[in-house]
Amino acid sequence: MAVRELSAIEARVLAVLVEKASTVPDSYPMSLNSLTLGVNQKTARDPVMNASESDVAAALDELKAMSLVNGVSGSRVARFEHNMKRVYGIPGQAEALLAVLMLRGPQTSAELRINCERLHRFADVSSVEGFLEELAAREPALALKLPKAPGAREARWGHLLSGEPEIPAGGSASPGASSSGSARDEEIAALRAEVEQLKAAVARIQAELGIA
Repeated sequence: MAVRELSAIEARVLAVLVEKASTVPDSYPMSLNSLTLGVNQKTARDPVMNASESDVAAALDELKAMSLVNGVSGSRVARFEHNMKRVYGIPGQAEALLAVLMLRGPQTSAELRINCERLHRFADVSSVEGFLEELAAREPALALKLPKAPGAREARWGHLLSGEPEIPAGGSASPGASSSGSARDEEIAALRAEVEQLKAAVARIQAELGIA
């Protein structure tokens, strides 16, 4: 199925749905409120967004028109689920990679393996590269290997669901490209903070719905 290029907010909404389906399955499908919180999340996002509920609702309408998102009935609160694998015709491993690229921007294969951990656990970096190369070989391509930045040890990959990613002037490496222990510690701390934010969001949603 042919799908037009996604806007930045549409890509973020779709990616959040993919992410939360794996990381917080108890609150999936997602309400508009919880989805907006995920879109505007401060951790594990690049760039950080400040979208309103009306922005997210408009993006959902566009994604529904492309069959990338479905509304779920049977709940007092409108909820939404993604349909990414079927529409793009990709396996779950590729879906996880594209979602993380949409959430965090261009990354190396090693970074993607770490950042995809909660969506899909890849055995090694070569398996990540195998799926990325398959996405790049598709027609139209869904991923692209970017030119290696000056001084960078590895090339980064970007998704093509919103057109070609911008390459920073001077080819500077992406944030978080360091594989040092301190960078890994920062990643773990960010994930822990995200878990606490999600717990608070779920508690608030349960309180709004009167669920014990």
